Amino acid sequence: MRILLLGATGFLGRHAAGQLRALPGARVLDGGRRPGSAVPCDLAADGPDGLADALRAAAPDAVVNCAGVTGGAASALAAVNARGPAVLCEALRAAAPGVRLVHLGSAAEYGPVAAPHSVAESAPAAPPGLYGATKLAGTLAVTGSGLDALVLRVFNPLGPGAPAGSLAGRLARQLREAGPDGTVRTGDLSAHRDFVDARDVARAVALAVTAPGPVTGILNIGSGTARPAREVAEGLARAAGFRGRIEEDGAGSPRSAALPWQQADVTAAGRVLGWRPAYELGTTLADLWAAP
Repeated sequence: MRILLLGATGFLGRHAAGQLRALPGARVLDGGRRPGSAVPCDLAADGPDGLADALRAAAPDAVVNCAGVTGGAASALAAVNARGPAVLCEALRAAAPGVRLVHLGSAAEYGPVAAPHSVAESAPAAPPGLYGATKLAGTLAVTGSGLDALVLRVFNPLGPGAPAGSLAGRLARQLREAGPDGTVRTGDLSAHRDFVDARDVARAVALAVTAPGPVTGILNIGSGTARPAREVAEGLARAAGFRGRIEEDGAGSPRSAALPWQQADVTAAGRVLGWRPAYELGTTLADLWAAP
């Protein structure tokens, strides 16, 4: 089985690559702008004709799109998160219409939900920010493509290799800099989020790639439990042996203020893929801290 993986060097892409390479008989081809990529391509810049040529040459049985950006200029967010999936789907329709596509969406595509309710895939998409809006545009391109295409709508991923710009990555860096008895300053950590281990996300990707028959639509991938962001800070502090102070007097996140509560309903992922989250938050945070 030949699997083209886009975004293989990103946080979720690296974890997905490991799971996909472990599939019996799988050959994973990394695609992207990086020199040495097995399939050179750039979803933000390539046209559908050029990408279709690359797909014909690669002849994949499945394509996994982990490419995405979470911040930066509006033009970059739109190019990668919205235009990229649209171009990919157009190229697949031209070059390989029978190939399965698994695309990573984001819980940021949802709007506010009142506690203690879980958000299911049928909930209205009403992203309050530009990132969520561009991810939603990408999701709509995939679900409306007519392809054998599935969107995994990922909630808040954590785990080894968490990027420095994420909440967990930023907290880990601050704890290392502060030392065991120092002070870490953050914004308000009271917002509740559904934190899911990146390795659980990667397992969902592998299950989606290998699921029998066409699989279409959207599936939530989360832990199914909302926790205050403060639990992430406290869990990392325990893993680090941190005895100092965590003070929440810094600038807060506008998204946290707009979405104080988010919890995934993961029933559909269990029914369609046989997927359940396996990692406990404490294990995830300990592994994140221990990772180089």
